[in-house]
Amino acid sequence: MDESLTLHGDGFVLRRWRQDDLDALLRHANDPLVPRGLSERFPHPCTRADGEAFLAGRVVDLQHPVLAIEIDGQACGTIAVRPGQGERRFSAELGYWIGSAYWGRGWMTRIVGTYVPWAMQTLPLYRVQATVLDTNPASARVLLRNGFVEEGCSRCAIMRPDGLHDLRVLARVGGAGRSGLIPAMRAGECVCQAHLYAAGRQIRHRHRHRSRVSCIASTST
Repeated sequence: MDESLTLHGDGFVLRRWRQDDLDALLRHANDPLVPRGLSERFPHPCTRADGEAFLAGRVVDLQHPVLAIEIDGQACGTIAVRPGQGERRFSAELGYWIGSAYWGRGWMTRIVGTYVPWAMQTLPLYRVQATVLDTNPASARVLLRNGFVEEGCSRCAIMRPDGLHDLRVLARVGGAGRSGLIPAMRAGECVCQAHLYAAGRQIRHRHRHRSRVSCIASTST
């Protein structure tokens, strides 16, 4: 990936992480509200050694499109896709976080709306999936506002200090590779129309089916 990669949005910039982002990274990563909706792989507290390891590419592969979210001249979060391998190479897992100082003002909705279409066009991807903890409805709203469809629920998937939690599964299907756009998917419908190119040959595949999806989410009072 191009080290100069920069995506400009409405009041924000998505760019490569830099070594001089360390202090800003630690400040926002140590926000006590941030880890609540993230995997335990996200260290908390985030030490200086943790931050240095991340910026050195020892935690995630920074050659992938792992971009810093810059607002007001400082890095305050990150967004990334992790592409699949082999037969899943045209799909990817989306992840993101932003410091709580920027919550509730539509930042992540606009950031996801800039990043995901770019990633699907550039890599290219035909499916981007995200899993959202059942206690994080705001993140699910960000995805739904950006063309993701809730496909189901992985029940009792995560053990947190307060007990078992479900993971909501959301995905956006589409993309604009050389073959053009795949139609957007409606709730309850799976549409896959991929024109994939390999070894100079075009492989055509089309599959359509409808399914009913039920999700029983854990709730507490």
